[in-house]
Amino acid sequence: MHKVQKHITAIVILICTTLLSGCATFDNFKSTFLSADAKEKDTIKIGVFEPLSGSEKEHGELELQGIELAHEMFPKVLGKDVELVYADNKSDVDVAASVAKDLVEKKVSVVLGSHSSILSLVGGEYFTEAKIPAITITSANPLVTSSSEYYFRTCFVDSFQGTALAKYIVEQQGASKAAIFKDRDDDYAAAVSQTFTDKFIQLTGDEKAIAKVVEYTKNEKDFENKLKMIRDSGVNTVLLASKNADAIRIMEQAKDLKMQFMFLGTDKWGTEGFLEEGGTAVEGAVFSAVYNPQAVITEITDVFLKAYGEKYGNNAAPPSEVALGFDTYLLAINAIEKSGTAINGEAIKDKLAATKNFSGASGKITFDQNGDPIKSVVIQTITNGEFVHIYTVEPTWK
Repeated sequence: MHKVQKHITAIVILICTTLLSGCATFDNFKSTFLSADAKEKDTIKIGVFEPLSGSEKEHGELELQGIELAHEMFPKVLGKDVELVYADNKSDVDVAASVAKDLVEKKVSVVLGSHSSILSLVGGEYFTEAKIPAITITSANPLVTSSSEYYFRTCFVDSFQGTALAKYIVEQQGASKAAIFKDRDDDYAAAVSQTFTDKFIQLTGDEKAIAKVVEYTKNEKDFENKLKMIRDSGVNTVLLASKNADAIRIMEQAKDLKMQFMFLGTDKWGTEGFLEEGGTAVEGAVFSAVYNPQAVITEITDVFLKAYGEKYGNNAAPPSEVALGFDTYLLAINAIEKSGTAINGEAIKDKLAATKNFSGASGKITFDQNGDPIKSVVIQTITNGEFVHIYTVEPTWK
């Protein structure tokens, strides 16, 4: 009797195969009933594509801390265990290509990383071809996301800070005029200045709201005459889109000339080196930042800070890379959960692209059409030689 049943089963499969072979429905039949790849896995794999050795090791390890902390707290998705699959790209483009291909072969559901835009770009080629979504944590180069619909980013692009700074000084400080002081040959300065200008004009409704634009060259050391030009324009708010050394020198000279401006800068000012080298000259400076542990932005921020304190000591302040790594893992499992699958990369990608006001440790995140985040931006000032959180710009703008 048992043998008869086996024969009947074999005949049924043979008939189905014969009838459906060569037509589109056979592919559906095969993927549904015969293909092992179509079965959801017992363990869901998430790739960690980071420089865990080499010149970028320090940054990769900080991002990994955030990923692993989130994984410890949220180890399951779709009711299954999440396995982190590590791929050390060793801060090297050739190795990055090799380990990216390895992650594809291991059929990870999502890739997290890499620090360094060039490493992300190298990996992106393979992830996109395999239709595996990837989320970079701190790569700020716009090409990482604009070159692939499968690559997203958790940190904002540098130029986005100009938008946030404009919102802050108009909506919270009531500024109606501003000046821009920047290095003529610095692409970073040009990008931040442009977004600041666009948003400032939009919010004030005044095409002449930027009262003065002053440029300097990298070899200049004496800024007195140019500072006087800004003073004579009648503004007291100045976007200082400069490298840190130039920014410090400019603020020192402004102080010596007893000129009182509100200098605005970006997250590049948020270093201990900037505080030490700038001294009293940088007091009162205002700048945007990815994250500040003083700013409990969402309910997840508080959860993250408590978990980090328990693991690394209550007095430990988590760096921004850790908070962003934490959020990146959460974004990945949220997209997997909402898509209802761990094997359909396109479905997971679509859910990532549809992310709106997602609450993370670093703020609320909404992805734009390029996969870049419209997100909370922390505004800080320098008071008595310390960074102080003064406001959080929320992502309510178009």
